[in-house]
This record gives sequence, structure tokens and C-alpha cells, in this order.
Amino acid sequence: MASHRDSDTISVRADEKFDEHAVADFLRGKLPGTENPLTVQQFGGGAANLTYLLDYGSHEYVLRRPPLGPVAPSAHDMARESKVLLQLWKRFPLAPRAYLFSDDESIVGAPFFVMERRKGIVVRESLPPVFDAWSDAPARMSIALVEALSDLHAVDYEAIGLGDLGRPAGFIRRQIEGWWRRWHAAKLEDLPAMDAVYDWLSSNEPPEATPSLVHNDYKLDNVMLDPQDPGRIVAVFDWDMCTLGDPLSDVGALLAWWCLPDDPAHFRTMAMMPLDDRFLRREDLVAHYAAHSGRDLSAIHFYHALSLFRVTVIIAQIYVRYVRGQTQDQRFAAFGPRITAAAQAALEVIRGH
Repeated sequence: MASHRDSDTISVRADEKFDEHAVADFLRGKLPGTENPLTVQQFGGGAANLTYLLDYGSHEYVLRRPPLGPVAPSAHDMARESKVLLQLWKRFPLAPRAYLFSDDESIVGAPFFVMERRKGIVVRESLPPVFDAWSDAPARMSIALVEALSDLHAVDYEAIGLGDLGRPAGFIRRQIEGWWRRWHAAKLEDLPAMDAVYDWLSSNEPPEATPSLVHNDYKLDNVMLDPQDPGRIVAVFDWDMCTLGDPLSDVGALLAWWCLPDDPAHFRTMAMMPLDDRFLRREDLVAHYAAHSGRDLSAIHFYHALSLFRVTVIIAQIYVRYVRGQTQDQRFAAFGPRITAAAQAALEVIRGH
């Protein structure tokens, strides 16, 4: 069992601490090992929900809670994420198992849940040296991402009790309007590109697809890879926006966060993955998903643009929390220019089709 000195954890940030004794008291006797002394560390990656390692020596667990400050309605939904993860692991083994949820905000200051810990490598802005042994590591990651997503979309959600997770009918229309409302709540200034993208999306919605579980935030840094094999995913994280809807919205999300060395400069500034031309091209991701899933992706540019529209809003939401002093995390100080870059990228996808 790894100790609290694991390289993927940091000491808890000063403004993101909680009452560790309250957590220990709440969990004692509810999960194996919780009678032991508790040490808490924080997982330093990620830019939204706060994630902590609960180390009891003999057992480790992960606690998830929303970010500090006011959050957008239906975002950072710990009750939803725990509901999904209490069931999904039975049919989709890449989903970590959740153990319990609490809406008692007196414990950590917000609703939270506790889940199993998975161990592996999360790839963010650079390729970890552990993968240097594989010259094709980025290609292997690319294929694993696409196939895992296709497998998720094939899960029979009714069979695992998640048939009431969302309302598939009208899903895309609600996405367009919902993110538009969030944009107006988060923006610090008007952005004509966002107006143009919204107008185009509203006028070019494709026919509704057969619904599936939708992760709703699927990208490279939300999966964990096996250190011994960059082509094997050991976990998929961040299920707080999981719902029922059009599976191609997840493919669009993957394309929206995907970034390659020859992308426009303004788009590369918001890269949240290594800039390496060994990763599959976007068109190759699309082709591989189509082959693996058997789905029609002829309108994928719509979903790509919709996801970039959404990315713009997410960046704006993170940035406005920083500007308003709701988080002290200095990583977010540079997010302002990324808002314009993401909106411009959406406009370029639309104009390219």
C-alpha cells in the first residue's frame, strides 16, 4: 500500500482544508480500516472538483467535493456522481466504485462522497517519462480513449438502475440553451464569437441519436493509465455531469479538448494535453470510434463545435471564480485569454464545414 507521500498528492492547500476529525468521525466503522488514524492529502491535478486521499494506513479512499464558492446549477453534482459510481462499475469496470455519499455540509462544507482509489498515471500537459519506452505511447493512448468511450456508450443503463439519470429527449437542445445561460452568468465581457456560435448551433441541430450514458467531460486528463502499458486505461474519472443523452456529444468533447502541434496558436494556448504529433489526428479518432461503435458520425462537426462552445463556458466559469476571489489557485490567473481562444476555435470548426 502506497503511503501519503505518493507523487500524485500534495499537502492540502490552505484554502481547501476541511475538518479532518469530522471526516474521521463520520467514516469510522462505515468502511474497512476506518478505525485507524487518518492522514489526508490532496490530489493536486484538475481544475474544478476537489479530490482528497484518505489514508488509513491499511486502506486508502478518495473523497470528492465541489469547488469552493458558488457553483453553477447542476454542475459539480456529488449526489449524481455518487449515484452513477455506485452502479456503473458493475458493467463498466473503468468506473471507480463509490461507497457512500453525504449531503451533510457540516462535515466538509459541501456534499461529498467517498470512493475507491485507483492507481496509475494521469497524463496532463506533458508525457510522463515512464512512457518513454513506447515510441507509440500517444497513439496507444488515443485508441484506448476511443474504445473505452465506445464501450461506455454500449452499456445498458436500464439494467444497472440508471434509467432515471436523465431525460434523453431534447438533450442537445438543453445543452445549447443551458450552456448559453451559464455563459451569461459567467462572462465578464461580451464576446461576439460566442453569439455567432450560439446562433449557428441553434439553427443546425442534427436529428436525435439513440441515447446512451454520456460522461459529459471526456478527455485525456480524466482517465488514468497503467504505468506498464499506455494503451490500457485503469480508470475514468469525473462523472458529476454524467447523464443520458446523445453519445456523440462525448465524441465532440474529446475532439474539443484534443490538441495537436499544428493547431492554431490561439488554440494551443489552452492545451490540456501534451503537444505531440504522435497522437491520432481528430479525423482518425472519429474514424476509429465509428468503426468500434458502428455509429454514424457524419454530423460530428456539430458536436465538435457544441463542445468547444461548452469548453468556453467552463473556462469562463473557472476564471470568474478566480477573479471574484472564490479560489486562490494561481493556475487560473491565465485563464482569461483562453476564453477567447476557445470561442474562436468553435467558430473555426463551424466555418470549416
